[in-house]
Amino acid sequence: MSRYDFPTSPVAHPGAIVAGDKYRFTVLTDGLIRYEWADDGKFEDRASTFAICRKLAVPDYYLWDRGHVIEIITQRFHLVYNKKEFSSEGFAVQLKGPIPKRWTYGQYVGNLGGTTRTLDMADGRIGVEPGVLSREGIAVIDDSRTMLFESDGWVGARKRGNRADGYIFLYGHDYRDAMRAFYAVSGSQPLLPRYALGNWWSRYHPYNRREYLDLIDHFKRDKVPMAVAVLDMDWHKVNIPPAYGNGWTGYSWNRDLFPDPQGFLEELHERKLHTTLNVHPADGIRGFEDQYHEVAKYLGLDPSKNTHIQFDCCDRKFMDAYFDIVHHEHEKEGVDFWWVDWQQGNRSRIEGIDPLWVLNHFHFLDNGRGRQRPLILSRFAGPGSHRYQVGFSGDTVMTWASLDFQSEFTATASNIGYGWWSHDIGGHMHGYKDDELTTRWVQLGCFSPILRLHSSNNIFNTREPWTFNAEAYKVIEDTLRFRHRLIPYLYTMNARAASDDEPLIQPMYWDYPETDEAYNVPNQYRFGSELIVAPITRSRDPSTHLGSVKAWLPPLRFVDIFTGVVYDGDREILLHRPLSQTPVLASEGAIVPLDATPNPENGAPNPEALEILLVVGADGWFELVEDNGTGTRVDDGGFRLVEADGNESGFDNVRFSYTPISYKQATGVLRIGPTSPPDASIPKNRDWVIRLIAYTPAAEIRCHTPGSKKPKYTTLATEPALNGTIIKLGAISSSQACVIELGAGPQLDVIEPASRCWPLIYDANMSYDKKEAVWWTVMANQPVSTRVSRLQNMGLRQELLDAILELILADSRWGS
Repeated sequence: MSRYDFPTSPVAHPGAIVAGDKYRFTVLTDGLIRYEWADDGKFEDRASTFAICRKLAVPDYYLWDRGHVIEIITQRFHLVYNKKEFSSEGFAVQLKGPIPKRWTYGQYVGNLGGTTRTLDMADGRIGVEPGVLSREGIAVIDDSRTMLFESDGWVGARKRGNRADGYIFLYGHDYRDAMRAFYAVSGSQPLLPRYALGNWWSRYHPYNRREYLDLIDHFKRDKVPMAVAVLDMDWHKVNIPPAYGNGWTGYSWNRDLFPDPQGFLEELHERKLHTTLNVHPADGIRGFEDQYHEVAKYLGLDPSKNTHIQFDCCDRKFMDAYFDIVHHEHEKEGVDFWWVDWQQGNRSRIEGIDPLWVLNHFHFLDNGRGRQRPLILSRFAGPGSHRYQVGFSGDTVMTWASLDFQSEFTATASNIGYGWWSHDIGGHMHGYKDDELTTRWVQLGCFSPILRLHSSNNIFNTREPWTFNAEAYKVIEDTLRFRHRLIPYLYTMNARAASDDEPLIQPMYWDYPETDEAYNVPNQYRFGSELIVAPITRSRDPSTHLGSVKAWLPPLRFVDIFTGVVYDGDREILLHRPLSQTPVLASEGAIVPLDATPNPENGAPNPEALEILLVVGADGWFELVEDNGTGTRVDDGGFRLVEADGNESGFDNVRFSYTPISYKQATGVLRIGPTSPPDASIPKNRDWVIRLIAYTPAAEIRCHTPGSKKPKYTTLATEPALNGTIIKLGAISSSQACVIELGAGPQLDVIEPASRCWPLIYDANMSYDKKEAVWWTVMANQPVSTRVSRLQNMGLRQELLDAILELILADSRWGS
């Protein structure tokens, strides 16, 4: 195979094709059809950046050729076409089902949004490119101008002439089916290395070796884990002779800052950090570079002439040198992956070939050579970019408006399959100093795909937690610790994204497409299979000192995993939180595995101890997925997953181990394990902790190990906590199961809200007499409706009234 080759199957099954002299339709699924027009009758069978797999099982469809008109009918759509050049008069599709939408060629249809190339200079909301989901039930991807791949994997341009090439998604509100069709044609998201899910440190700052190591050691002293060390552009020479132009592009270490690069990288690895370097490739290889002489000789140039070697993504030999000489030299020193920072647009010397696409695609393939799982950090280039994992969203302005848009922006990206955005957490530049803003941004980062702290090179613009006020300092560090505690959950969702085409973050309307309220909370999203996050993205009220967010709760009962407050669902609600908290909700039956260590170590190892968050009230199931976190290479250059039974499931090359965790509400039985198959990266014995969110056991809790005829039961001690009850199981062999018996049919606690209202009233800036009146109203021995009515007529600030009513009305079981 060519080093640039990668697995594709771009030629559709003949049975899926309906074609004439100048038109061709390919029925890819029962809700996805490709349409092509070519004046010369030569259609395109090469893979495109969007479509790499058109050879799918042929769906059931009916073709009726009436001579001057053809009709293609599946269970989802009815297409009518007059065999002439595509036009709104001659090409139309009727969507079947409950959404009677008719689309004609060229017609704009509403769209729920996808994502865009960059947030550079964004200060709040910007426009995004379309995704493949629409409330109107139809979405179109125009693939007419995208880059192509030749049969050997090298890039190619499209044929010239009058051509059309597009894909119509006709799935109504079956959003997940639409996304499965998208991934079927465009490829699934690849599995990330485990370490990528931990904390990334980045700051655009000219560090020297000692400063950078001191920084990492400061985090260690504060017991804050890090997983990825990012070095922005000052790792290389930036102050270069004027004759060479500017210093943005560079590949030679700045030895004034890093006299021993390899030794420095080894020191980072000793601290269990993976390292990435920022590169701006646009200016090619210039004469001042350490690698210039070797690159020039390889390209047949006379090094003594000092000729500027232009960046040329269309030249295979240049790209060979770019990787083999320039980048591989640094990888031998210890660089783990690259931050590809291309900002120069989508043009190259060959029309239609986008340098960003070339860089993303070949950097990803190159980084995955050998035996490591590939990873890059780069920018979104268009549909299909999800195959290159982690996106760098760009240099946002540091304002509340930018923070407020970022969660929505992350959620809608899943509508175009792009599941792994990495934002500049804290924002990048300009803006203003606001410790509360930075703290809320870090909280969003904790519940984002990637948490990468970053900032501009302004000397006052920092991300070190200890540079903020005492309140923010503590919350930021606690949040960074919790991110690493989430890695067992996140890694399982990482595997789920790759195997089941379920992005980590999903808009609420994916699960509730017929509910208007699900579309009215764009900042709220599902975070994996078990959690819903409603981040606070506006400053707190000066009177209550609480931030707030409008949320919509689906028709289930929920608990905030941090506060233990129980909420009725099927309603819109304002949620209020102090700076130390952000709303994260789990429904009855939710199971969330965490690293039980309060202060996880650097990197992202499989933990020695695990904590399970359990919300009683409904059956629950979770299968913890683990492996060594990096994967191993296979001979064909691809990756595939090997299941526990040894059968290959067809994508990434990993041998996963699984730990089933199940809960039965009727009996109150929680069962953990065993872990299978065993793996050297997974501890043979683990301490387990159960945190029963918002549940206080009424009787003793027992556990036993199944398998023996007469099980030996152990009574477990319980500890109260703010958000529920803690049970420590102690060490359990990973090869054994453990059964915990809570008692039949446990129900979430019904908590008197007054105790939770007290701190709200106590902290509020208001008259003491009014405080006392409010308190006695909350405590009155009256129906809930009466107390609510009295509070509403006391002339309270709306923010305080809303915060009190949130708690009084959270759980309808109280006071009923």
